[in-house]
Amino acid sequence: MVKGKTAIVTGASRGIGEAIADKLASMGANVAVIYAGNKEAAEQVVKNCETKYGVKALAYHCDVANFNQVKSTITKIKIDFGAVHILVNNAGVTRDGLVAMMSEENFDKVIETNLKGTFNMIRHTVGLFLREKEGCIINISSISGMIGNAGQANYSASKAGVIGLTKSVARELASRNIRCNAVAPGFIRTQMTENLINDELLKAIPLGKVGAVEDVADAVAYLIEAKYITGEVIRVDGGMAI
Repeated sequence: MVKGKTAIVTGASRGIGEAIADKLASMGANVAVIYAGNKEAAEQVVKNCETKYGVKALAYHCDVANFNQVKSTITKIKIDFGAVHILVNNAGVTRDGLVAMMSEENFDKVIETNLKGTFNMIRHTVGLFLREKEGCIINISSISGMIGNAGQANYSASKAGVIGLTKSVARELASRNIRCNAVAPGFIRTQMTENLINDELLKAIPLGKVGAVEDVADAVAYLIEAKYITGEVIRVDGGMAI
């Protein structure tokens, strides 16, 4: 059961993260909304969770790539909510480009946010899970991390790393009643991807359509409730990676 428990969702001010926060709030979870840039959007997500579902929600500005900033943010969340039971690592960035011309800065930025940021969040919430004698971690990876994608060497590497991290954490923490799984979205319709949708793309998707942010949120909700699943990666890609 999710009702009454506290969930942290990173990158929750828009897109997939916003849909996940909304989904968990609809299930009765209190939500800590982590954002990096848009405070107004994060506050709107908080307001929606509170008014639509009557749960407690608060927004926290945090750069997940910063180890110490994550530590202090988790401390604040512990004070505000008392306990944490669920962590959804959704925060991510892209800096696309061909590997032959990719700058070190663009490679490092993506790895630091997508992979190290996921580690930082797990590292600083594990103690809270151990205290509660339960925990559920969901990491948002990508099919790019499973099959690669031209022009996204940095992104694909970071998301493949997230899968490896997921499996290692699952093995380490299973005996403590802490599960860790991943969701690997394919092409999901968001404000950022709207202009990229075309017939050629749709032909590459066996189901013939792009996904919705709610499809990813539904997969996250399933994994939270699926008590006998850990170390798994669920694709939400319309069959792109078959």
